[in-house]
This record gives sequence, C-alpha cells and structure tokens, in this order.
Amino acid sequence: MKKADRKTRLAVVTAMLLKEPGHTFSLKVFCEMFGVAKSTMSEDISMLKNMLKSYGQGEIEVALGAGGGVRFVPFMTPEQKTALLYELSALLSEPSRILPSGYIYMVDVLSNPKYLGPMSDILAGMFVRTNPDFVVTMETRGVGLALLVARALGKPLIVARRDLKIAEGSVVTINYLAGSSRRMMTMSLSKRAVNAGQKALLIDDFIAGGGTMHALCEMMKEFAVTVVGVGAAIATRSPEKKLIDNFKALLMLEDVDIASESILIHPV
Repeated sequence: MKKADRKTRLAVVTAMLLKEPGHTFSLKVFCEMFGVAKSTMSEDISMLKNMLKSYGQGEIEVALGAGGGVRFVPFMTPEQKTALLYELSALLSEPSRILPSGYIYMVDVLSNPKYLGPMSDILAGMFVRTNPDFVVTMETRGVGLALLVARALGKPLIVARRDLKIAEGSVVTINYLAGSSRRMMTMSLSKRAVNAGQKALLIDDFIAGGGTMHALCEMMKEFAVTVVGVGAAIATRSPEKKLIDNFKALLMLEDVDIASESILIHPV
C-alpha cells in the first residue's frame, strides 16, 4: 500500500474516531491502512490528542499492551458545559412551556440534535470511567438522549418496554409504582437483551420521584446485572426523598408555579 502523508493520516484518523466514538481501534489497523510503522502512527495519535483537547473537541485515549488501542471520548470544556446548560435553563424557563399538569413542555428540546448531542456528551463524560457494557432506558422521551449517550460511549442501547412486543421474544416483566404519578405501571425486558454479570448505565430524560429508575434497577437485579450509574437530563427538587439515590442530572427543576406562570430551573 502507498504510504500516506501525515496530513492525510491525521484527516482520515480524525474522521474515523469521530464517526465511532467510544470504539477502540488497534494501532495495527491504522499502520496497515497507511503503510507506516507503529512509532509513526503513535506520533500522529499524540498530535491529534493534543489538538482535539486544546480546542475542547474531545479526548483521545490510548491503551497500551496487546489488547490496547485508541478511542475517542467526546467531552466538553467547563466553559462549554456552563454555556450550554444556562442556554437550556433559559429556554426551558419560558412561561409558555407550563402544562396544565404542572410539568413543562420539553419535547422540542429532547428531539433537537442541537441540544441532545452536547447533553449526551456531558452525560457520557460523567460515566465513561464506569465502563458499562450497555446503556438502558425506558420506552419514553429519553430514548433519543440515551441512544446518543450509548453512541458516545461506544455501547449498545437496551430499551425496556411498557407493553409486550412479540418481536422481543420471551421477556421478564415487573410491576412498579411510578414515583410522580403514584400509578401502577408495567415494565418488560427481553431475556435475550442482557447477560448476567454485565454492567448497566441507566439514562432517562426526567427524574421526579425516581420510580422508573428504581424499577429499572430492580429489573437489572432480575438479570444479575450491576448498575454502575444513573443519569438524567433534568431532576426535580421535590420530592426531596426519591426512590433512587446517587443519580446525576444536568439541570435541576426547582419549581413550576402555574399561578404566576414562572419556572425555576438551573444547572446542577
């Protein structure tokens, strides 16, 4: 194979790493692709690592040894995080978002890649060291966010269902009490979805009472799977005592006052 110049190597490797964040590439793959020595490729990776980090575009991690390789982990600088979360706080504080139930309208935000991408990068950065085997969420508005978190970590997404689906095959089903509505709900997960001994990261769009996340934790116990983290886009201040502990959220919803048409929400 014709030996590629450094400019070409840097451009192609960057594109490959950003296309598959969280995926570990062996240095051997790059060496064979460009017809260069491992030492040359290591120098290229070191250069890319410094450039991306200095411009706040993400982190390139290098693992040494026979099973090692190179992977790209998206992240945001503290300044970028602050700017995004305050922009979201202002957007979600608009009085027109108040719903009769006392909730706030978030569908447009949770379906907009402009916000979902950066939010998922922040959440992925919070949990990247837990090294989960998969990301799991409930069949709700949080699927989009959870999918992008899974992509950033290079892991599969598992979705628990509210209704039985014939395409899921045999399932495990549990009943649980939703923390906010206090209604009895049903959750099902295919027996083929996960394996005993794996590690799960739980992601949702919204945590109020914590009932859904608590139920997902209980579901993971049924499969002998360890929960290594729980994350959400937004959590409510009330109730103070939730059914789930040790979760991480990007934004805290303090209060929704229908009478005064005001929403108090801020970065955590």
